[in-house]
Amino acid sequence: MEIVVASSVGVLTAGGVYLILRLRAFPVILGLALLSYAVNVFLFATGRLAINAPPVLSKYGDATYTDPLPQALVLTAIVISFGMTAVLVMIALGAYLEADHDRIDMTGPNAPDTDKKETGA
Repeated sequence: MEIVVASSVGVLTAGGVYLILRLRAFPVILGLALLSYAVNVFLFATGRLAINAPPVLSKYGDATYTDPLPQALVLTAIVISFGMTAVLVMIALGAYLEADHDRIDMTGPNAPDTDKKETGA
């Protein structure tokens, strides 16, 4: 089970980094969402993955229970990441409607020209 969770965290992280390196706004937002999912799965896995074990302690002190604190942290992180994704989508949509493209680089026709020095005549 640990191999499956570790592999899924790695795949989500790799996909998120790949999408963040794109030059368009919406793939970058999707990449940030994938990275937040990877962090959530990682945090969830830190609470110990117990298979076929009761989620509560028995009266004999069974030590294979799952820690509930990372699960609570993941629930909070899901809500926060959803809110931040919504904010980023609105910012990207506003930028797209304003500029008629969703490029995030400054190599277009309106890029600032840093080679020329302004001379006061």
